[in-house]
Amino acid sequence: MMKRALWQGLLAGAAGVVVMTLGEKAEQRLTGRPSSYVPARTLERLTGMPERPEPRAVNRVMHYGQGALLGVVRSVMAHAGLRGPLASTQFTVVRLTNDQILENATGVGAPPQTWPRAELLVDLLHKAVYAFATGAVADALAARSGPGPGQRHAAGRPGRRADAGPLPRHEAYGH
Repeated sequence: MMKRALWQGLLAGAAGVVVMTLGEKAEQRLTGRPSSYVPARTLERLTGMPERPEPRAVNRVMHYGQGALLGVVRSVMAHAGLRGPLASTQFTVVRLTNDQILENATGVGAPPQTWPRAELLVDLLHKAVYAFATGAVADALAARSGPGPGQRHAAGRPGRRADAGPLPRHEAYGH
């Protein structure tokens, strides 16, 4: 499962970041908001690279690389049986948290509660677009393998029940 989740996650994450980027470019044309070099500055500081005045290539590497790599988390979620809009909502928080850890740890960013509200809203919107697009691809790819262990467990005893113990191993993995 993990090998499949890895390549499917990279694919899902790449698709999600393309959709997010298209949305960002459309929003920037509409609002006049300039491009951000926060991804480049973060990668430069994480790797010890010198900071360049207009680091477009480094920006793209971090922007697309981070999106593709985080897609693996969403793919693992889908293979475990965490699929659909609720899972994509949960994954939105993962994406936002990852950005904030890296940006704040490197001194490139500041905690979101200190941002102007309009800037915060734009960031939340774009990260949600990424998470839901990534989730749609990850869910579709994982569904080709059938239900995940969590879905098989839920199907065995529909509804939330206190007395629903774990599935036997051979049933959890569908073998």
